[in-house]
Amino acid sequence: MGFSTVSETIIINLLLLSSFSFSIYSIHDDYPTANLSTVWTNNNSSLNYYSFTDRSLLTFVLLNTSNSSMGIPGIGCGFYQNGVSGGFYFVVFVVQLITPKKTIEDRPSQVLWTANKNKPVGYNATLEFTSMGDLVLKDVDGSLVWSTNTSGQSVVGMRVDGTGNLILHSANGSTIWQSFDHPTDTWLPGQKLAVEQRLVKSAANLYRSPGYFYVELRNDGFHGYIVSSSSQLYASCEFVLLHTIQIENHGDTNDPIFVYTMLGRVQNFNYIRLDSDGHLRHYNFENGTEVLLNDIFASVLDDCDYPNVCGDYGICTNGECSCPQATNRDISYFTPLAKPNLGCVPTTPLSCANKQLQNFIHLQNVNYFNFTITFTDMDTESCKQACLETCSCEAAVHRFENNISRGNCSLLNDHFSLLTYRSVWSEYNTFIKVEVPSLAPAPTPSINQYVPTDRSTNHLQRILVPTFSVLSLLVMFALCFVFFSFRKRNVVASAKNNPSDKEQDSLDQVSGHPKRFTYNELKSATGNYNKRLGGGGFGSVYGGILSDGTKIAVKCLEQFGQGKNEFLAEVKTIGSIHHVNLVRLLGFCAENSHILLVYEHMCNGSLDKWIFSCHQDFTLDWRTRRNIILDIAKGLSYLHEECQQRIIHLDIKPQNILLGGKFNAKVSDFGLARFIDRDQSQVLTAMRGTRGYLAPEWFLNRRISEKVDVYSFGVVVLEIMCGRKNLDFSQPEENEILLHLVKKKVEEDHLIDIVDKRNEDMVVHSEDAVEMIRTAIWCLQGDAAKRPSMSMIVKVLEGVMVMDNISDYSFLTLTPIELPREIIATGSAPPLASILSGPR
Repeated sequence: MGFSTVSETIIINLLLLSSFSFSIYSIHDDYPTANLSTVWTNNNSSLNYYSFTDRSLLTFVLLNTSNSSMGIPGIGCGFYQNGVSGGFYFVVFVVQLITPKKTIEDRPSQVLWTANKNKPVGYNATLEFTSMGDLVLKDVDGSLVWSTNTSGQSVVGMRVDGTGNLILHSANGSTIWQSFDHPTDTWLPGQKLAVEQRLVKSAANLYRSPGYFYVELRNDGFHGYIVSSSSQLYASCEFVLLHTIQIENHGDTNDPIFVYTMLGRVQNFNYIRLDSDGHLRHYNFENGTEVLLNDIFASVLDDCDYPNVCGDYGICTNGECSCPQATNRDISYFTPLAKPNLGCVPTTPLSCANKQLQNFIHLQNVNYFNFTITFTDMDTESCKQACLETCSCEAAVHRFENNISRGNCSLLNDHFSLLTYRSVWSEYNTFIKVEVPSLAPAPTPSINQYVPTDRSTNHLQRILVPTFSVLSLLVMFALCFVFFSFRKRNVVASAKNNPSDKEQDSLDQVSGHPKRFTYNELKSATGNYNKRLGGGGFGSVYGGILSDGTKIAVKCLEQFGQGKNEFLAEVKTIGSIHHVNLVRLLGFCAENSHILLVYEHMCNGSLDKWIFSCHQDFTLDWRTRRNIILDIAKGLSYLHEECQQRIIHLDIKPQNILLGGKFNAKVSDFGLARFIDRDQSQVLTAMRGTRGYLAPEWFLNRRISEKVDVYSFGVVVLEIMCGRKNLDFSQPEENEILLHLVKKKVEEDHLIDIVDKRNEDMVVHSEDAVEMIRTAIWCLQGDAAKRPSMSMIVKVLEGVMVMDNISDYSFLTLTPIELPREIIATGSAPPLASILSGPR
C-alpha cells in the first residue's frame, strides 16, 4: 500500500475529501486516447480527484465523452477508491455527464472492469504506458502489480471507447490487447465471451473465509459457483429463461462465442454484473443511477437459495435469517453478528482434539444449497458418526425418501447458509457439529451411600415400595380410562352438532402443507378483500401484500362443501412441490366457514388474456411465446418424471398458466391432479378436465397416463401460435375447431396461414412458428403411446433432439371434440371444469 499504518491512509483520504467542495465538476474536453511514454501518478497534484456521495474517489486517466449528446454517459479509466478499503484500483468506469457543458454529476460512478482487483495500490502509485507498448501498474514502492504484457508487440496507442473497452492498438488501428478479453465481474454489450469464461466476484459478507463467486458461461447458459476450499454449484440458468437479453452465438458449433444485446430500446448504458451476494443482475446506467432491469438468477432461485444469504451458519426461512438453536435452549452455541444476514459465530470454536466434547444440533426440514452425496444407503446415526470422525466436517445432512432409516448423507466442509426446505418426496435432517462449552463432572459417590442400615428397615422397604408403586399405577390407569371415555363422548356429540368439524379435522391432518394463515391475517393483507383480481365457479381471487412485503393472490372458496377433496388435493400437491415453472402455494386458511388458498402473485395474470386478446397491445412476440411454451413443458416434465410419485395435472389450458412480470410461465391449479406410483403406467379415473383439451382416451373408457397432459399441452401450443381458441364457435363452421383447420393446412403444406398475424414479430418468425405447430401436432396423436414424453419435448425445444416425422394426420379429426355438443354436455361422464382456478 505504501503506508506504514492504517491511520496514515485515513488521514490522507480525509485530506483528499476536504479539498472537494463542489458537487459538479467541469470537463474541459474529452481525452479518450494516450500515446506511448506517458506516466500517470496517483496523487492530487498530478491528477484531478473527484469525490462522490458514496465517499468514493476517482481520477481520470482517459475519458470518452463523444456520445454524451446521445444520452450515453462518459466512459473512462483511472484510479478508483471505493470508500471502504484504503487502496486504489485501476479501473474502467462509467460516469454521469450533464450535457451540453460536459460536466460530471455528483453521483457515484460504476466500475465496469478492474485490473488489480486482488491487489490494491496506494497513494502515489503509478500507471505507465511504456515506450515498448506495455501498460504497467506499479505500487508506491515500485513493485509491479499488473501489466498487459504487450511489450514489443507493435503497440502505438491506447484508447477507451464508448462501449467500455480499454484497447491497446497498432499503427493501423488493429487491436493488440483489450480489456474485453479479460472480463472481471461485468459483461458489456458487444463483449464476446467464450464457453467456460467466467465473471468473478469476491463474496464480501462471508465472515470466516475469503470465498468468492463466479459465473461460468456454458453452451446452455449461466452456471453460478461459490468457492472456498472447493467450487460448489448454486445456480444454473438457461439463456432461454432471459426476457430482456438476447444471447447470440457468434462462433461455430465446436467453439461458440457469445455476445449479448438488449431486446427493445433501452436508453443510456446497460451491462450484466455478478454482485457480491451471488446475484447475477442486468442493469441500466440511467441519469447517474443504476436501474435494475432483471435479476437473472431469480428465474431459477428463491431468496433463500443463495449460498451466503444469511452468512455462515445462518438459516434462511422465507427470506428471514436466524441462528441454529439447540433443543435445550439453556445452551447457546451460536452468537449472531451485528446484522442478521451476516451470519452466526460459534460460541466455542471446533477443535479436532476434543471430539469427546462435540455434539450436534438437530435441524429438521433444513437443507444445504448444494446437497452433494458423500455416502449412499446410510442411516442417520452413521451419517452423524461419519461427520464426528472427520475433522474438517462442520455439518452433516441426511436425506431420505421412503425408508426413514436409510438415505443419502452429505458431509459439509465449507459451511455457508442453510435453508428451510420442505418436500413431499424427501425429508432432510441437518446436524450442525458444535463444541460443548463445558461438561459438568459426574457427581462423586458419597461414603454415606455405603453405610449399612438396620436390616429390619431394609426388609420393610423392600415390601412397601413395590406395593405402593403397583397401587399408584392402577390408580393412574383408572383415571386415564375415565378421562378418555368422557372426552370421546364429548367429541362424538360435538361432531353430531357441528358436522363441519370433521372437515376442519381433515384439513388439520394435511401433511407437508405450507403455512396456515388465520382469516384475520389474510383480511388485513388484502385490505378487507377490496382488490378483486378475478374469479371462478367456486369463488373470487383477491390481491394483497403480506407483512413482509410479499405480494399474494388469495382465492376464497365460497362453496367449500362441493370442492373439499379438490381443496385438499391442491394443498397437499402444490404445497409440497417446488419448481420454477409451478406456481407456489404459500399457504391456506381453514377457519370455520372461511376456506382460502394463498398463492404467489403473478402480475401478468393468466395466459388466455394475452393470446386470445383482441387488443393489439396485448399480443406477445415470438420469443416470449416460445419461452412460455418451454416453461410449461419444463413444469410438466418435472411433474411427470422428477417427482417421487408421478403427478398428472389433468387440466392444462391457458387459463391455468400464470405469467410473472417477465412473462415467465408457471403451471397452476392442481385441484384435479392425480398421483401415479412409479410401478404404475396407467390409472383408471373419472373423466375430468375441460372441453377442447381432453385426449381421445377419455372418451374411449381407457386407462389414462401422463400422456393426457401431453395432448392438452399440444392444444395449448396451437392456441399460442395461432392466437385463437381450439373451440371457437364464432368462426365460420368449417373453422370452428382449430385442430380440423390444422389438419387441412398441414396437408396443404400451408401451416403458415394459421400463424397469428396480429403481432409483427410473429410474422417475421413465421417459419419458426410453423415448426412449433409441428411440435404441437406431434403431441396430439390419437395413440397415447406415440406421443412424446414432456422431457423429450423439452429437448426438442432446446434444440438437442429432433422430433419424429409424421405423415398421416387423420388423428386430428378423430378427437372427441367432433362429437355432437349435446353428448359432450350431457354424457354420463361429462368433463369437469377445474374447481380451484388459480389467481388471475
